[in-house]
Amino acid sequence: MSPDSAPKILVIRRDNIGDLVCTTPLIAALRQHFPRAWLGALVNSYNAPVLAGNPDLDEVFVYTKAKHRAAGESLPAIFWRRWRMMRRLRAMQLDDVIIATTSPQPRVAKQARWLRPRRVIGFGAVPALDVSIPVDSEELHEVEDVFRVARLYGIEGSPPACRVVAPEKVPASAHEPTPETITVAIHISARKPSQRWPAERFAEAMRQLAAQGPMRFMLLWSPGADDNPLHPGDDAKAAEVLEKVGAGATVIAQPTQTLTDLIRALAGCRAMICADGGAMHLAAGLSLPIVCLFGNSGATRWRPWGVPQRVLQKPSLDVADIGVGEVVGAFASLREEIGRSVR
Repeated sequence: MSPDSAPKILVIRRDNIGDLVCTTPLIAALRQHFPRAWLGALVNSYNAPVLAGNPDLDEVFVYTKAKHRAAGESLPAIFWRRWRMMRRLRAMQLDDVIIATTSPQPRVAKQARWLRPRRVIGFGAVPALDVSIPVDSEELHEVEDVFRVARLYGIEGSPPACRVVAPEKVPASAHEPTPETITVAIHISARKPSQRWPAERFAEAMRQLAAQGPMRFMLLWSPGADDNPLHPGDDAKAAEVLEKVGAGATVIAQPTQTLTDLIRALAGCRAMICADGGAMHLAAGLSLPIVCLFGNSGATRWRPWGVPQRVLQKPSLDVADIGVGEVVGAFASLREEIGRSVR
């Protein structure tokens, strides 16, 4: 395709928050290469806020998975909306459908084939694909792996930074009281047990960092009880952190009920300390320098992309083995880059 052409390209990424954030460099490169193209994305209701306001896309198509439906929302209603959406996409006469998940997706490929595009592009040896990109064997970063699709269009060079657009309205509490003050996001929630740093260490790290200069903290967590079988939360852990910090640091408590709430809160911060996960990638998409704690996950593939960072990971693959001094030291070494960062 010539850069002067106006293809219709749909990017499908239906998995987790971080996966979709790591796809935004590909979307940005496609937009720059094809300024006259129609670019759309097909995502699910869980990760869709990642693309809210993204200027590189003409439209975002959102469907709801059965497990994500709201209280009182029926399965027939969900399936009917999905059917109507797919019929509309089929009528658009798409040129390319890109399945951006970097592992084989036979079911998604069949659904993409039903849309009747000129080509279906994806990863792995899947019969329904017109263009199959071999599964990564070089331990690439997820951004680099997804970006291999760009080579099909003659797009060369390194992937750009990830991009998440901050909501227009940031909470008043996020505004820093003085120009010298740094507001640091502290995200304490993590899905995997190996990614959960203890409450007392978060508290002690904040106390030590607060003693080093004008700094305050925005404490972020998923609200709810930790024994909720559907949506476990960290209200108890947050309360413990706040109690142990005491008067040793200025802390803004900010539970985030929705993904949009989390993005809005992060947009009011200058840096972040967190474990590997979706929140970390959102912060990278907002250009925040990050100290990230990795447990049992691959730092080579999933470290923050395109921002100043300090990655901490122990041979045990458990963040509980990372000491407070290591986190404080990593943040101290990041301070100069935080001052230069542009949010």
